[in-house]
Amino acid sequence: MNTMRAALLLAAMTGLFLAVGYLIGGAGGMVIALGVAIAMNAFAYWNSDKVVLKMYRAKEVDQNSAPQFYGIVAGLARRAELPMPKVYIIENAQPNAFATGRDPEHAAVAATTGLLRMLTPDEIAGVMAHELAHVKNRDTLIMTITATIAGAIGMLANFAFFFGGRRGAGGMLGSIMIMILAPMAAALVQMAISRTREYGADAGGAEISGNPRALASALAKLERGARTVENQEAEGNPATAHLFIVNPLSGQRADNLFSTHPSTANRIAKLEQMAGVETPQRAAGPWG
Repeated sequence: MNTMRAALLLAAMTGLFLAVGYLIGGAGGMVIALGVAIAMNAFAYWNSDKVVLKMYRAKEVDQNSAPQFYGIVAGLARRAELPMPKVYIIENAQPNAFATGRDPEHAAVAATTGLLRMLTPDEIAGVMAHELAHVKNRDTLIMTITATIAGAIGMLANFAFFFGGRRGAGGMLGSIMIMILAPMAAALVQMAISRTREYGADAGGAEISGNPRALASALAKLERGARTVENQEAEGNPATAHLFIVNPLSGQRADNLFSTHPSTANRIAKLEQMAGVETPQRAAGPWG
């Protein structure tokens, strides 16, 4: 159901992009918009992981440079029957993590130094299992394409304001409406997709780690950390906020209209509910 919902929302995002192109330039504008969408998504498909990792100055680690953290990811990847992803550490005091890559064979997971300092090994395993669930569900590709189209809609909206759209679209007033409403609609769809995938990754992460309570405990700590420690890189690149396990931006604490993430309290409640029923037997030492 979550996959179908995400597909429908992604289709809505693409339709919105084409509609903005039509309002700006008619049928020809829609064709141009389609070409731009294809080109941008092709670039995002092949390069999104490199771009976001470079944006956050992530450093790749291995068994020698970060044996415990790397071992946790390796053990979880085996349990999830996934190829071993590249593992990165981000020098950032805010506790957080994300996954990226176009498919499981080209995936990368990253955690901040703040997360590695704050969480217990069980909690780190829960968080990284959540990120591997994103990889397994191919959420990283869905979210990258969504962010790319949302950015392109904003670009088209600005184009409409500065250069004007078709007269039939309302002239200057229509251009102003496009500039305001189109990015807002795109943001709402993007956030709806992000929320859908976060709940799915929580459930998948609990299944991979076999320890939903550890993930719930980690989310509580990460939420508190994100409230008190600013992530300057994320503040400067808010379009990437949906990639993180908890919202890295200040002032986004509730399951409201413009939040990129579901309420952490709601996520914890669902995990606690999972912990109350039979879960797969936890492997001894998922990091070893």
